[in-house]
Amino acid sequence: MKKIGFLSFGHWNPEPGSPLQTAGETLKQSIELAVAAEELGVDGAYYRVHHFARQLASPFPLLAAVGARTSKIEIGTGVIDMRYENPLYMIEDAGSADLIAGGRLQLGISRGSPEQVIEGWRYFGYGPAEGEDPSDMARRHAEIFLQHLDGKGFAQPNPSPMFPNPPGLLRLEPHSPGLRNRIWWGSASNATAVWAGQMGMNLQSSTLKVDESGEPFHVQQAKQIHAFRKAWAEAGHAHEPRVSVSRSIFALMNDTDRMYFGRGGKDSDQVGHIDNFRGIFGRSYADEPDRLIEQLKEDEAIAEADTLLLTVPNMLGVEYNVHVMESILTHVAPALGWR
Repeated sequence: MKKIGFLSFGHWNPEPGSPLQTAGETLKQSIELAVAAEELGVDGAYYRVHHFARQLASPFPLLAAVGARTSKIEIGTGVIDMRYENPLYMIEDAGSADLIAGGRLQLGISRGSPEQVIEGWRYFGYGPAEGEDPSDMARRHAEIFLQHLDGKGFAQPNPSPMFPNPPGLLRLEPHSPGLRNRIWWGSASNATAVWAGQMGMNLQSSTLKVDESGEPFHVQQAKQIHAFRKAWAEAGHAHEPRVSVSRSIFALMNDTDRMYFGRGGKDSDQVGHIDNFRGIFGRSYADEPDRLIEQLKEDEAIAEADTLLLTVPNMLGVEYNVHVMESILTHVAPALGWR
């Protein structure tokens, strides 16, 4: 394991007594958490994207703001639902945010998770083409996005433009060199992990996966990572791929930690049906640091990945989440090979 980042779902709730009652508060705290995480030495600040929900939605203003306030930390998403995206407009947004951040964006994209509304992407003006399902549409949008990220011209210029054009076909601007190699695909199955490897995207694998063998979650996830790397090698891409896995991990350091998480994490994986497939959900971890280390050493997927994303309880505030991350970095991560 080479890098550790955090992954925030960006929840907020307007109910009385809620610590985060508005979207504005959540956005501002999301920025402050990234600034504090960078000061701690955390390697990455990642954010979930959900539409029609009291969570973070449009990612690029937040990513650009974090990029302007920080200087070293990687900034990413986990994940942008490509069913909702105009791929070409997204290239302009992503290029702008990446340039503001000095080339630190690590964009996770995917088919997305189950949504708050039925076929929400239709309200955004998108729908599957004939013969497609929504997952096919997401991959089609992703392929268009990837195709034009390299900065090659493809659009015929106007012979009488308002401003002079450079010679040849025009590309989308602003272009951010190198961003194409920092796109990740959030995969829930072995097949889409293989497709991501073939397409030259890095792999994000979270705490949910299609149950394809009945084996423990971390074993299935490790096999998914192997399949991805095999597909990457066979495709002959020039650079090395990256792989991240997400986990809920809490070191019990004080009475507050025990109050929130002292009942322990889920001691075993959970299996259930989500959308139209049988899914397996990875366990959570909450224990004293020495016991936590031993448990995490048994997690085969963490051992295979180069990046671990810690899912954080953003509604508990910046100060407490800094404590959560600092506890892991200080008392757990070094024993797992971090730095």
